[in-house]
Amino acid sequence: MDITAIVNALLTLLAGIGVFLIACQMMSSNLESASSEKLKQLFSKASGSKLLGVGIGTLGTAAIQSSGATTVMTIGFVNAGIISLAQAATIIYGANIGTTVTAQIVALGMFGGNSVSTSIIFSAFTGLGAFMGIFSKKANVKTLGGILTGFGLLFVGLELMSSSMESFAALDGVKTFLAGISNPLLLVLLGAFFTAIIQSSSVMTSIALAMVVSGLIGIDQGIYLTMGSNIGSCVVAVIAGMTSGTNAKRTALIHLLFNCSGVILFMLAALALGWLDVSYGSIFSRLFPSAPQTQLAMFHTVFNVITVAVMLPLTRPLVSLVSSLIPEKPVLQEEALSLRFVDENMLRTPPVAVSQVKREILWMGSLAMENVDRSLQMAVRLDFWDKQEFEHTEQLLNYMNQSLIGFVSRLNSGTGLNQKDRAYLNTTYRSVRDLERIGDYAENIVEYATALSSSGQEFSDDAKYEISQLKGLLHQLYDHMVKAYRDEDFEALARANVVEEQIDGYTKSMEDGHITRMEKGICTSSVGAQYLELSSNAERIADHMINVAKTIRSL
Repeated sequence: MDITAIVNALLTLLAGIGVFLIACQMMSSNLESASSEKLKQLFSKASGSKLLGVGIGTLGTAAIQSSGATTVMTIGFVNAGIISLAQAATIIYGANIGTTVTAQIVALGMFGGNSVSTSIIFSAFTGLGAFMGIFSKKANVKTLGGILTGFGLLFVGLELMSSSMESFAALDGVKTFLAGISNPLLLVLLGAFFTAIIQSSSVMTSIALAMVVSGLIGIDQGIYLTMGSNIGSCVVAVIAGMTSGTNAKRTALIHLLFNCSGVILFMLAALALGWLDVSYGSIFSRLFPSAPQTQLAMFHTVFNVITVAVMLPLTRPLVSLVSSLIPEKPVLQEEALSLRFVDENMLRTPPVAVSQVKREILWMGSLAMENVDRSLQMAVRLDFWDKQEFEHTEQLLNYMNQSLIGFVSRLNSGTGLNQKDRAYLNTTYRSVRDLERIGDYAENIVEYATALSSSGQEFSDDAKYEISQLKGLLHQLYDHMVKAYRDEDFEALARANVVEEQIDGYTKSMEDGHITRMEKGICTSSVGAQYLELSSNAERIADHMINVAKTIRSL
């Protein structure tokens, strides 16, 4: 056995895997950037419909060329409480179908014979895309260039892997060794093992395709390796799930059980076919003669489609099973602080993560407004029955300020975002800070109310009326702010500006009214000091609200 030839073949294989993985990452990030708005719309439509969930998973994975990214993102959605376990299961089913697109593309690139092969033609897209990315100044052209470069590199990597397989095929010792591995279960385990190491079922399937085409292994061996790659692909999801909440762990287990069920189903079917002296390889060889790459790619597609068709009606029992295997744990008070719509796993799909950041900020705004309501209520009634809830919300606002800014920083430093998304993320740092400051001013108002209650005094009826009117204006401003921020509505921003000016004028009239009441002896100077501070803090709350609304000018 030629040791030098084996080393060269192994190094060529390693180079091919590396190029292929980089190509997948490049294609995924640029496809996400190009289709960011459509991806946001797609994943926002997840509902109770099983078929819709499968369609979302299929289209989403086909669009970004990464079932791992789709699955990890789905885990993030479940962990954030955006979708149910049943919805997550159907999206994962669809992701398994969507990932077969890569195998079909790779198989297409293996045709050619004595003419110029399709693989060489597709590889040329690497240079075309590189020229577009280097010489164009337009962002959308650069993104397209990145897609084409990634697409071309897929086939550069494929050529390297195919070359290494041809080198192995020329070695009698290697062929004899591989020919001896005919046990289906062992082949499935090998496929799962190597996929778990590479963390890409697409790479494992492509290697199997190259091995089959070069004659290094038979079609049946390639089929069982591919089946095993489906199990090995669960490693990424399991890792993501184990580091997240209970529902995330359940989602990862659903993915593992689903893929294992498909393999078990087809292994049992293979045993039944064996009694008839029929194999999967013989079936697909007859269907697609003289095209081993198409035979394996089509099996991969059929395998996943049939598995989804079988498991789809069993989604509810599957969800019940994983829920019983991973029961809910009681949440401690210190663990209750968390982001609602954002999860670290979403960093794998930046465009969708951006839309979730907006939802998180809007939720943060609603929490801040709730505390403003509570603080003004305490000031008027001197009733502190929900002070504990106020304090918890204030802690949550502080937590969100730190955690959300950290998440946005990591998201903004990555790839896969278009210019508009980056422009939006750059505004979020101040928006989050503005909302956190609103909570701080509400906390100040509660302190004034507490001091007033401790002194045995209270605001006059006129002062209470003015505070209630001020509260109404703040609610108007908040409603306009939300519409402007959520919908990028400049008319709502204009209305918000009008209300903010009204609040400025009204707080000035509150100060004038207070001076008049002091002159008439209706209120004391100590009560008046608390009242003036309250009106001043309310004005600053309005300033921070309008700051959030004004960020749409930068988009």
